[in-house]
Amino acid sequence: MSGTIERESGVGRALPVVGDRPAAPDYGLLRVALIGNPNTGKSTLFNALTGMRQKVGNFAGVTVERVEGYYRGPDGRRVTVLDLPGSYSLSAGSPDEEIALEVLLGSGRNDPAPDVVVVVADAQHLERNLFLTSQVIELGLPVVVALNQIDAAAAAGISIDVPELIHELGVTVIPTVAKRGDGVDLLRRACAKAAALPRPERRFALPPAAATALAPLERRIEDAGFPPRVAAMEALRLLAVPAPESHVRVVPGLDAELRRAREAVAAAGLSPRSLEAELRYEWIAGVVARTVTHVRPAGRSTSDRIDAVVLHRVAGPIIFLVLMAVVFQSIFSWAQPLMDAIEGGVSWLGTTVGALIPPGDLQSLVVDGVIAGVGSVLVFLPQISILFLFIGILEDSGYMARAAFLMDRLMRRVGLHGKSFIPMLSGYACAVPGIMAARTIENPKDRLATIMVVPLMSCSARLPVYTLLIGAFVPPLALGGGLDLQGVTMLAMYLLGTVSALVVAAIFKSTLLRGPMRPMILELPPYRLPGVKTLAISVTQRAQLFVRRAGTVILALSIVLWALATYPKLPAARSGAPQAIPSASEGPPVLSASERPALASTDTSDARAEALLQERQLEHSALGRIGHVIEPIVRPLGYDWKIGVSIAASFAAREVFVSTMGTIYGVGEADQTSAALRDRLRTERDARTGRLVYSPLVAVGLMVFYVYALMCISTVAVTVREAGAGRRGWTWAGIQFGYMLVLAYGAAWLVYHGGRALGFGG
Repeated sequence: MSGTIERESGVGRALPVVGDRPAAPDYGLLRVALIGNPNTGKSTLFNALTGMRQKVGNFAGVTVERVEGYYRGPDGRRVTVLDLPGSYSLSAGSPDEEIALEVLLGSGRNDPAPDVVVVVADAQHLERNLFLTSQVIELGLPVVVALNQIDAAAAAGISIDVPELIHELGVTVIPTVAKRGDGVDLLRRACAKAAALPRPERRFALPPAAATALAPLERRIEDAGFPPRVAAMEALRLLAVPAPESHVRVVPGLDAELRRAREAVAAAGLSPRSLEAELRYEWIAGVVARTVTHVRPAGRSTSDRIDAVVLHRVAGPIIFLVLMAVVFQSIFSWAQPLMDAIEGGVSWLGTTVGALIPPGDLQSLVVDGVIAGVGSVLVFLPQISILFLFIGILEDSGYMARAAFLMDRLMRRVGLHGKSFIPMLSGYACAVPGIMAARTIENPKDRLATIMVVPLMSCSARLPVYTLLIGAFVPPLALGGGLDLQGVTMLAMYLLGTVSALVVAAIFKSTLLRGPMRPMILELPPYRLPGVKTLAISVTQRAQLFVRRAGTVILALSIVLWALATYPKLPAARSGAPQAIPSASEGPPVLSASERPALASTDTSDARAEALLQERQLEHSALGRIGHVIEPIVRPLGYDWKIGVSIAASFAAREVFVSTMGTIYGVGEADQTSAALRDRLRTERDARTGRLVYSPLVAVGLMVFYVYALMCISTVAVTVREAGAGRRGWTWAGIQFGYMLVLAYGAAWLVYHGGRALGFGG
């Protein structure tokens, strides 16, 4: 970007200045922004303030997650709380920090500056947290500091003189324990009163030479309509920024002014790049010396003792693999009772609603299209919830950062940064937030390499495919240690995606994205017991997002699939009597002489006759005809036209595969646990050869195909937005989709033909 400062506030119009900051439009409510370093308990405090009254989305124009909630203040006013991304400073070195700075400056696309800023500081690491705090204070906004985890500081022998800290910072300081809700009510009262207090100011003085050098730069920023305090903070910040980011309205000549300021600072014997850090940390050291007392000498903490085992070169990776095995075994087995309950509820609903509607197409649409389609997706909500629960526990406990540390050695061997592990692990839940999490990686090539491989991690949308095929073709053979062959097979699919992601990343980093490796600097937070309320809110939010998707995208696709499978009608079905029709090779299928008596039968073969009629209707339908067009493409993989149709349908969303299979095989309330659907798969025979269509080998090949294939429109869309502006984003998204599809087809072909060559059948 060019070295300019830009401010957006409507179209070509600056916000009016009232006092010493831009005036926000009157929304009739109090707007609070929550900001803090990562691992300070900021999200826990946000949950304690807002509870379930939250909504999750993205900031306008970017994929940085936006979480906003509200509560009623002590005076009855509605208070909206915006949880800003975790930031170590306002230096705008990453998309997260850019968004945080834009929101605080009121220069975002839609948001005015907040009325109050709550800075969440970790009481155990006050010195590190005061850097960001001092920058926020200088913006001149009403500030309240939430001194969080004060109980953990006391347990570590750290005593903080809160009244003295208030004096040093010039803002209100509220000790809190967010996990227990301690201090939350006081924090709400402080936010309600903060706007009426004197505005905070810079707490340290610049050296005279630096102040003189920066004065012209400050005046130019003020000319853009910014208050003097904001201009002073921005001028000092921009000294250390290699290419000033565009946050506030274009100011001509800023680059030249900034160069002159840097030259003047250097001529005075000061370092432009480190001046801000030196001044702030010198002031911070004095604040800490006057406010923090170590009651007892710091000994070896509990976290240190745990890390001696968890981060051991040998024991650490073993513990990590055991934890992953427990997670995936639980996904497959622990969720079963809840899945059975949901399946029973969907079946009951289909039967009840079906009894209220006369037989015919409308009944079929509602029962087989809507209820069965959406139910087949909702049934694996327990598995997704368990996956999100485990990821939340790993993050909140502090283990996730250790996992990234453990994986850094392996990541570097394939050219990735250790921080890439966290987005990749997030990809187990969903590739979309995993790709978004890559924004924390500073190096653009490392970030892009991570984006390109995150979709290879087996996301939750693949779970119904794995569950259906494993349940149908993998026996629950006990292997000891609480594991069985089904759980191990599930783990193998996840490991296959993970290992493949590392290999593909190595290829990208040695070819298209070649670049030097940077050292990983990662904070290891202390171990903590995750808060039950925080976990419950997090899992509930993700589950709600999934349910909304099932109620929109999946519902629409289910109706479309039902229509394609129902029309045009089989001539025999329209006339009420079996009729001969052309063969599949010539068009619609034929009812053979041996099949006509079966269809006309009224004895115990009625069910078989009905199933046969449904299959013939499907093959005659638009969906069947599409399947026959696809069949030559998928036949080399051992798949028939029905599997081809299911694969094609799931390009919109992978989880549609199961409901499509249920539609194709005429199993009403079909899902990945459906015994009827599994039986149909086991007994399905090719009409031409009479051989079983499915076998363990075909099932494994199909699971491998889904490990690799990128069949998710949402993932493609977020890659376009994250990989670069304009054509660059589309180019990388196309490369991602193409290489994964080729990899999926090639791997499935190799499994099928390699297995047959080794005598495993097919």
